[in-house]
Amino acid sequence: MQPQQPLRVLSLIPPMTQLNTPYPSTAYLTGFLRSRGEAAVQEDLALALVLRLFSRAGLAELREEIAAQHEEARAPLAQAFLEHFDSYHASIEPVVAFLQGGDSTLAYRICGRQFLPEGPRFASLDVYVDPDDPEGGDPLAWAFGSLGLQDRARHLATLYLNDLADVLRQAVDERFEFVRYAESLAQSQPSFDPLAQALAAPANLVDRTLDALTRSVIERHAPQVVLLSVPFPGAVYAAFRIAQTIKAIAPGIVIVLGGGFVNTELRELAEPRVFDYFDYVTLDAGERPLLALLEHLRGQRGKSRLVRSFIREEDGTVRYVNMVEPDVPFEEVGTPTWDGLPLDRYLSLLDMLNPMHRLWSDGRWNKLTVAHGCYWKKCSFCDVSLDYISRYDAASATTLVDRIEAIVAETGQTGFHLVDEAAPPKVLKALAQELLRRKVAISWWGNIRFEKSFSPELCELLAESGCIAVSGGLEVASDRLLTLMKKGVSVEQVARVTRAFGDAGILVHAYLMYGFPTQTVHDTVDALEYVRQLFEAGCIQSGYFHRFACTVHSPVGMNPAEYGIELLPLPPGKFAKNDVGFVDPTPADHDALGRALNKALYNFMHGIGLEQDVRSWFGERVPRPRVPKHFIARALEQAERAA
Repeated sequence: MQPQQPLRVLSLIPPMTQLNTPYPSTAYLTGFLRSRGEAAVQEDLALALVLRLFSRAGLAELREEIAAQHEEARAPLAQAFLEHFDSYHASIEPVVAFLQGGDSTLAYRICGRQFLPEGPRFASLDVYVDPDDPEGGDPLAWAFGSLGLQDRARHLATLYLNDLADVLRQAVDERFEFVRYAESLAQSQPSFDPLAQALAAPANLVDRTLDALTRSVIERHAPQVVLLSVPFPGAVYAAFRIAQTIKAIAPGIVIVLGGGFVNTELRELAEPRVFDYFDYVTLDAGERPLLALLEHLRGQRGKSRLVRSFIREEDGTVRYVNMVEPDVPFEEVGTPTWDGLPLDRYLSLLDMLNPMHRLWSDGRWNKLTVAHGCYWKKCSFCDVSLDYISRYDAASATTLVDRIEAIVAETGQTGFHLVDEAAPPKVLKALAQELLRRKVAISWWGNIRFEKSFSPELCELLAESGCIAVSGGLEVASDRLLTLMKKGVSVEQVARVTRAFGDAGILVHAYLMYGFPTQTVHDTVDALEYVRQLFEAGCIQSGYFHRFACTVHSPVGMNPAEYGIELLPLPPGKFAKNDVGFVDPTPADHDALGRALNKALYNFMHGIGLEQDVRSWFGERVPRPRVPKHFIARALEQAERAA
């Protein structure tokens, strides 16, 4: 049904999200709104900001900023940038074009190590030492071999960009990062004061650049409504800066804030100053609240009939309005569209050489969801009480492949990243069968649970349909703790499932956790031994250890006594609320343990140290692992005999 008065709606991706591919929220919203007849468009200001700052003109402005500083006050990196400015200025645009896939021949010059100025980030190359030839002359030869010219050059070019980002951070804006931009101003921040102070401060080079870009897109599209989707704390500050500019130049535009950060951290929003920047703040899946809001703006619905929306009343109080209406079924949300986004201008970066880990930053992937929510929704560390987890709603395989074909036709790209919390085995099986039935050739990867439903036969089917990699949660590699966190898997089961994926030629990344309630030092040593054996057996190729964080929406946060911990009182505030501190009586220095775990894992991902005792990674004396030395190998042998 077409609306009587289509509204011009502009969806914006604020800095920072990703540089290699668009964050998908605006693509989903734009596709959905167009399917309902709205005049919807989108822009990626995160990419635009980076491309403007890291251009010849941008570097010239950076030089002027640094040159205006007293020499004694300049950071060492800033002084080095001035000294090598001509080299940076000459190389920046060719390097960016190379990372965009526009000039592959530049790889020869980059790999010659004479073209790029090399700053402190290049010291990381020292870790790439061939374990069989530690005195070898070329630190990248072992990582890339005699070939791999393009990959080698992309890695060097990424280090070069990271050096320049460090200069910008030291000389202009200490909060600047490619992903976590100024996130401390928003992440679990109960008070709006730090963000308000930052927004009231004189604009720096990054702020002024974002201001100019915002003015440009508003002039180009002349929207009536602007949607700012903020997925992470590292995009909040820039979103407020964008809204600040819009209010200054076009106060009649309605500005709406939503996205993952809002859905998790602003559920109890009571801070009226937020509405100096935004007219509405919406929660959870955006389709139904936006339909209600657009009807309200057209005069077809009263304010009291808005859906999951915060507003500020005339007396200055913040009110949550929720006229309960069913959400738009996932089957009917429409096909995401990337129309309007400059797909040929995204940067394929190569931060880490591990073949699985690089998928997150290398290449432009079409992001697609196969189901809303999580079919398991039991893990005790997860926000199972929130809509993005608790409301499970899947689309049919026919609908999914229809969407895939439409996206390929629009973008010309056949790579897909399935961004579900955990894609259900049943849905993936049906998807694979439908892809094969229609002879649709794509490459895809996504998140799963390492459950026994992923048999060797199913893994083979998924690989045949185009699956190249999966990521899943092993979390704390301890059966006791896996049971406590209601993960629904065992270490032995994970070994068998990951081996099945590996045998099918599918790369496996494991999400790993430390610091979970009641986790002891001995548990941590045991977990690292399990992980070492999984790498040694070829079951997993990549992993990431993250420190457990207790959130107010998780079972641990809602029922701390069941997990043997005591929550610390939350500071008073009217803004963000998510992470909550806790006291765990179990004696363990998780900061020190985390450093050891990440050092070991980094080496495991490069094939180093798999033969040595895991205790050697810890800086102090730790207990001997209780895990049998060949536990994983024997579990795999038993599975083979039972097959």
